[in-house]
Amino acid sequence: MNREELHEFISSSTGNESNMCQISAFRNGITVYEDCWRGYRNEDAVNVNSVTKGVMALLAGIALDRGSIKGTDQKVMDFFPDYEVKKGEKNIFDVTVRHLLTMTAPYKYRSEPWKKVCTSQDWTLAVLDFLGGRKGITGEFRYATLGIQILAGIIEHATGEKCIDFANRNFFAPLGIPEHTIHGDSSKEDQFDFFMNKNPRKNEWYSDPQDTVTAGWGLCLSARDLAKIGELVLNSGLYGGKRIVSESYIREMTAPHLKLGERFGYMNYGYLWYKPFDDREVYAAIGDSGNIIYVSKEKNVSVGITGTFKPRIFDRVDFIERKVLPAIEEQ
Repeated sequence: MNREELHEFISSSTGNESNMCQISAFRNGITVYEDCWRGYRNEDAVNVNSVTKGVMALLAGIALDRGSIKGTDQKVMDFFPDYEVKKGEKNIFDVTVRHLLTMTAPYKYRSEPWKKVCTSQDWTLAVLDFLGGRKGITGEFRYATLGIQILAGIIEHATGEKCIDFANRNFFAPLGIPEHTIHGDSSKEDQFDFFMNKNPRKNEWYSDPQDTVTAGWGLCLSARDLAKIGELVLNSGLYGGKRIVSESYIREMTAPHLKLGERFGYMNYGYLWYKPFDDREVYAAIGDSGNIIYVSKEKNVSVGITGTFKPRIFDRVDFIERKVLPAIEEQ
């Protein structure tokens, strides 16, 4: 499939590609493919949903490199000395930063308490109320979008600055990604609109009433921005010749710490990043609606794809390899 055919295929799609907004691909620091659909421009931002988690993993890496976080085995409660632990709760004291990054932290709920957390005045503290439980640390993978909110609180307590400011100065600016602002509203109606509205968004990040960013979703980026982040991972923490994240952390972040089950396509899981194949150097930060950062060390390519709300689209790795990479190779 060449570029013209790919453009037409996405334009006329009524399937999983029908919500696709942008594709951008980098090789050797150079844009080798870029296109957009549904009235979007290349520079427009989209809520990239859980790709936000992949960015949070990189921000945690920067904080670790600088010594603000002592190590991934540092206890979560070290960062919240004033938090009043529930009576009888002991296992919360065993949870580490690594447990958050690998989604192996334990929680006291069956399904994520969205209403309880997202109507609170401090989402980080609200999630801490659910951390721990009777089972303790089991090593079981438990996908927890709300749980990652604790990581935003850790970065803020560790660095002494708001997560949005830390990200702008140490991550977005060095990558040439536009400065981001907090969204500034967290009403039920606004949250619904943030997910469902199909119009381009500002360069913003959803936030709670404390102006702390949502760590598991809500970051708005363009496909070009996603491809830049992929280029950073592809080059082991370097971007434009400048060290942004340590090579050792990128290696640890993309290492296969867990083997996931059928629900997650039997992929491997690192620190909030996926390794889709056991025997290939391909990595991805994956979000709902088909948002993705795809990194292939074999092809020396990074690809970003954005899409407006359309649930349960998780075929983008396959789509990139079957349709986008051939269009890139055409050049």
